[in-house]
Amino acid sequence: MMTETVRIYFVGTAGSGKSTLTQAFKLWMEEQGLNAITVNLDPGVERLGYTPDVDIRDWVSVKELMEEQGLGPNGAQIAGADLAALAFPEISEVIEGFRSDYVLIDTPGQIELFAFREASNVFLTSFTSGYSMIAFVLDPVIARKPTGLISLFVLSSSVQFRFNTPIELVLGKADLLSETELEEVQNWCDSPERLQEALEGIEDMHSMASLEFQKATETLGAHRRPVPISGLELTGIEDLYNTVQQLFFGGEDLSSD
Repeated sequence: MMTETVRIYFVGTAGSGKSTLTQAFKLWMEEQGLNAITVNLDPGVERLGYTPDVDIRDWVSVKELMEEQGLGPNGAQIAGADLAALAFPEISEVIEGFRSDYVLIDTPGQIELFAFREASNVFLTSFTSGYSMIAFVLDPVIARKPTGLISLFVLSSSVQFRFNTPIELVLGKADLLSETELEEVQNWCDSPERLQEALEGIEDMHSMASLEFQKATETLGAHRRPVPISGLELTGIEDLYNTVQQLFFGGEDLSSD
């Protein structure tokens, strides 16, 4: 049994595969005989596809806020995020009560609610021990275009800039890409020069801006190869697990004493 808990915050744009990955990681770890729990931090989600062990909706509900305070969807999401932060000391006690080795945290579908609200600092700093990291999930539908991949690199850089927390890139729902598309995305991630060549082949103002962003993300270290994962096929999960082990424990196995 570990003496320190690892918390992974799955962050990304809506539809990138955060919830699918959260569920898949939990299933994979159970198959390995490892101890993990799932946490839903989205007070406005209606369907998750799995039952979280800890659910923010037990404390805060966007639907109830809309009905009780007459707020629209966006206003209720913002109010919900702030109320969730106020409740998080109690929520963190519940999470720590599980004494789990891994805590897999599914963040809101609207990435700005996690990345750019001050309440997110509460979510990341309420725990007094253990390790925390962000797994930034790239949407494959966006990433398969060079300008889309650059936009995701920029967004992940913004998240990294906001929080003093290790961040790893994950290509969610990789099964949606053909082998050729996946290889092309990986080549762009491995070689800034190849991505630059792809951008130079697009003759418009958008590509010119993307080239400048590409240079900036390379300088910031955001331009790197993501771990391709399919939550449906449970492929790539072990690679992410090994990445986390290397990050915090120098490659030693989680289950080792």
